[in-house]
Amino acid sequence: MSDVLIPQMQPATPPPINIHVRWMIGRDMPEVLEIECQSFEFPWPEEEFIRCLRQRNVIGLVAEYDDQVLGFMLYELHKTRYYIMNFAVHRDWRRRKVGSQMASKLINKLSQQRRSRLTLEVRETNTPAQLFFQAQGFRAVNVLRDFYEDTPEDAYLMSYRVRSTERDAICSMT
Repeated sequence: MSDVLIPQMQPATPPPINIHVRWMIGRDMPEVLEIECQSFEFPWPEEEFIRCLRQRNVIGLVAEYDDQVLGFMLYELHKTRYYIMNFAVHRDWRRRKVGSQMASKLINKLSQQRRSRLTLEVRETNTPAQLFFQAQGFRAVNVLRDFYEDTPEDAYLMSYRVRSTERDAICSMT
């Protein structure tokens, strides 16, 4: 009797979807908080979101599809860079290019003349986030020892820097 090798079926990757990225508004908060709680071991409370969004230099965006919030990001404007404070996608919509489209929205705002970098910290244990941002073109540039207040965990400082030829290519596509 011979052994027959039966190929294992790989789970199909769901197709990407086209989302609409828009400003975060008050009625988005319940969905944002749900995504936050399912995404992080130490989620931000609602008060932290409100405190951040009240700052003049902080912008909140949501990724929306069919009137449902699928993801969000908060970022801070600095003189020469954008700082991503919080970024998450609903677990049922991951690997559908929702996060990539949100990141692209911010990357497309970069310019050699004004803000030419994006930065963020990622927990040392958050390998999926590290890989996601690396796939978007970010690089780990520093290790921040004992960065978090809630654990003695380190963070990786990740950075994306626009190059003049890249910006020219981005501009020519729009």
